[in-house]
Amino acid sequence: MNKFNGFLYGLLSSASFGLIPLFTIPIMWQGMEFGSILLYRFIFATIALGIIMLLCKESFRITKRDIPSLALLAFFYLMSALFLFWGYKYMASGIATTLHFMYPVLTTFIMMTFFGEKKSIWRIMAIILAVTGVFCLSYESGSDHVNWIGIIIVLISALGYALYLITIGQMKVGKMKGIKLTFYVFLFGSIYLLVGTSVIDEIQPISNWNMAGNLVMLAIIPTVVSNLALVRAIKSIGSTLTSVLGAMEPVTAVCVGICVFNEAMTYGIVLGVALIITAVTVIILKQ
Repeated sequence: MNKFNGFLYGLLSSASFGLIPLFTIPIMWQGMEFGSILLYRFIFATIALGIIMLLCKESFRITKRDIPSLALLAFFYLMSALFLFWGYKYMASGIATTLHFMYPVLTTFIMMTFFGEKKSIWRIMAIILAVTGVFCLSYESGSDHVNWIGIIIVLISALGYALYLITIGQMKVGKMKGIKLTFYVFLFGSIYLLVGTSVIDEIQPISNWNMAGNLVMLAIIPTVVSNLALVRAIKSIGSTLTSVLGAMEPVTAVCVGICVFNEAMTYGIVLGVALIITAVTVIILKQ
């Protein structure tokens, strides 16, 4: 029963993360820029996580030595989120989320190249599969659905998340409880966004209740719920199986794009999505 619950939590985590476009794109259609959207998402998520920690009587205590590591983690997480939202302006949301799902491939490549992780034919084949998948998606760049600028932007998003995961694994702060770590990542991210948005651009107000509802849902479902379910899943079935279940992220996003936003689906896109998901699954199962 514990493992069954773990599978359910894993599916909940990945599927809820795949719902980011469902709440983000309607807000962008109403004229709010992605910088302000992210600011509200991070602030609302920080508040929600703080309330959960209080209810669970979790300690907020950290040391001065933890601050640089948490600040760096927040920077990488914010980099990933910022470029993913930016990518929605250039391509269909389902394809953007699929490209973002390249992060396990990029993590493996970085670990093999810079950290001396053992090379294997399976991992190299998976990287080739993933690159082929990106090529299949980019082959559609002559249409209105995908272009090279968008692909580069979203791959930077995947790189940001890969660096986030690598940093957690390499630094002592990674041993911190998941909910506390997530709380401080979003807290520092909120500070970055507050300063950056104030300097570069103005913070856009929430103009109506529909926008407010989407912002709250964006902060709760694909952020707080996804992260908390992820922690529960890892505790029940381990990180490997949880990561495999992460394939639901692009599947959910593609379904939302087709069913809600009437995004096109071509053979090249289907093949690209399938190759990337296969590559990621191979890498995770061969860990």
